[in-house]
Formats: sequence, structure tokens, C-alpha cells
Amino acid sequence: MGKDVIIALDFDSREKTLAFLDRFTGEKPFVKIGMELYYAEGPSIVREIKARGHKIFLDLKLHDIPNTVKKAMAVLSGLGVDMLNLHAAGTRAMMEAALEGVAHPAGGSSAVRPLLIAVTQLTSTSQERMESDLLIERPLDQVVLHYAKCAAQAGLAGVVCSPLEAEGVHRACGDGFVTVTPGVRFADGDVGDQVRVTTPARAKELGSDYIVVGRPVTQAENPVAAYRRCVEEFVG
Repeated sequence: MGKDVIIALDFDSREKTLAFLDRFTGEKPFVKIGMELYYAEGPSIVREIKARGHKIFLDLKLHDIPNTVKKAMAVLSGLGVDMLNLHAAGTRAMMEAALEGVAHPAGGSSAVRPLLIAVTQLTSTSQERMESDLLIERPLDQVVLHYAKCAAQAGLAGVVCSPLEAEGVHRACGDGFVTVTPGVRFADGDVGDQVRVTTPARAKELGSDYIVVGRPVTQAENPVAAYRRCVEEFVG
């Protein structure tokens, strides 16, 4: 599996998003559409960016009863995106139901089936917060690995985790099990609200398959140069 850099399109409007993408003349980076942009613009922005030739990770982190998630995933899968996700904390039954939805996209779409991945623990979550807020007292890395194993048993393609946990996930679930890792910052950059972070080069060493990079690229003085720096450090 080839490594890739995914740019998080953390914008609140179609205009800002497309103006940003227009700067990438001749390049079609893999992009992530999250809650902010999707809730502002809806499915139309997904279709428009897909029509421009970009691969899309639709990052909506579903978490509900299995039947609801199954139906929602069928709708989202019909948009022709390349990657979808949900929270592993929703249980194996929910993940299995989600996979059924992805396999039967709404409208009978003939698009390539997206990778379905599960969020383990957000990279903004620390051991202290997991214990005090979530009442999960096991070590954070053990929780991540347990969630990853549940996702693999449910038939999912991989997980979202910190780059710091990617190596352990591959060891537990196999090299073909995808690790998508946010929490990536340049060595000379601000970590923002992330806790479990590392650099693109270190993420590569740790075995991440995809890194998700938002503010270090989108808020850079030269986003294209920042993106190319990520690619150089992570892909080589």
C-alpha cells in the first residue's frame, strides 16, 4: 500500500474551500471533508470536489445504533468517496452494520467501495482525560489496540489512531490493516489542541499509511509548499 498525505479541508464554506484547492495547479491532493464543511455545504461539496478529481476521506465519525449507522453509511457510500469512518466505541455490532451499509450504497452507486475505518481514541485525548472524563482506566495504548482489534474482527479496513500507535496496530492487526493518523505537525510548528503528535518523518518511521494534516498546511503562508514538504518528509 502506498503512503499518502491527506489535507484536512477545515473550512466553513464552499468558496473558501475551492479557493484553497485552486492554489494546487496541476495537483490533486487527497483531501478530508470533516463536520464543519459538510454541515455547512452538504453532499454537494463532496460531489463537486470529487468531480475535480480529488480522492476524498469523508470524516463524519458516525456513532449511533447499528441500524441508523447502516442506513447512513449506505447514503454516504453513494457519494463516491474513497474513505469513511465511524467511532469504534460504538461496538462491533455497529461496525458490522456500517460495513453492510457501505456494501449497499444508496441509489445503487457503481462507485468504488470506500475504505471503512474506525476512530480509536482522538489524538486530542490524553490518558488523564480518558480516565477522568470517560472512566476508562486501562492504559491508552491498550485501549487503542483493543478497539483496533475489534474493528479488524468486524471486517473494517483500518483505524484512525495517533502515529505513535500505528506500529502497535500493525503488529496486532497486520500490515494490510490501514492506519490513518492525524496529530501530525512539523518539528518547528505549533501542536494546537492535539496531544499525541509527531512529525511527518516520524509518522513514516512508525508505519502510518496515511497522515492527515490540517492547519500546518491550510494556515501556512504558502499552503502548496507546506503540502509538498509533508509529502517529501512522509512519502519521500
